[in-house]
Amino acid sequence: MDGASSMVRSPQSAPHPRLAEVVRRHLDAPYLRVPGDAGRRAFDSVAARLVGTPFVLDAGCGTGAGTIELARRHPAQIVLGVDKSAARLASGRRVAQASALPANAVLLRCELVDFWQLAAAANLRCERQFLFYPNPWPKPEHLKRRWHAHPALPSILALGGTIELRTNWRVYAEEFASALELAGARVESCEEFAADLPLTPFERKYAASCHDLWRCVARGAW
Repeated sequence: MDGASSMVRSPQSAPHPRLAEVVRRHLDAPYLRVPGDAGRRAFDSVAARLVGTPFVLDAGCGTGAGTIELARRHPAQIVLGVDKSAARLASGRRVAQASALPANAVLLRCELVDFWQLAAAANLRCERQFLFYPNPWPKPEHLKRRWHAHPALPSILALGGTIELRTNWRVYAEEFASALELAGARVESCEEFAADLPLTPFERKYAASCHDLWRCVARGAW
């Protein structure tokens, strides 16, 4: 797989012209979606452990490889990896069993939007949030599927902390930075970086494929 990943291809070479309009609409209007029962059960299984304890969130963690690495780098915090795929998480748990899952690492199968909504409603707080290489949805008509233009954005912001996005598409990073600035965040950086110590298999693969890697870091005023 290393060195064989396709570049993101899109008619967009700059942030979407409707980005600000969409983001402001989501910031001004409540998201009326109701989390599913499976999401509630999953959330309830970890909620008590997170109350009153700022934690690190690996949003869309895949196999949890990044979660495990983050747990090693942040030993004083609970590091929670959330992903909807049972297959990816099962693969990660098998690997973790071979090398010992850090005691502060938790892998949770849950729809990510369910988790964000329920965590925000429960007033949980993050120390840091990481979004590693989300689906870029590169077609312009799919803008609202990108996390920064999704109706879940207010719930993401409500969890607070420092938010770090990593992506192999410059436009996604620039849009993410613009959306968070519209929400009142202080964007500390939005720049290309070298993945000298890759945090995830995607990062390792994209670096090996000579993709440009981008990182956006923002600290909230939400």
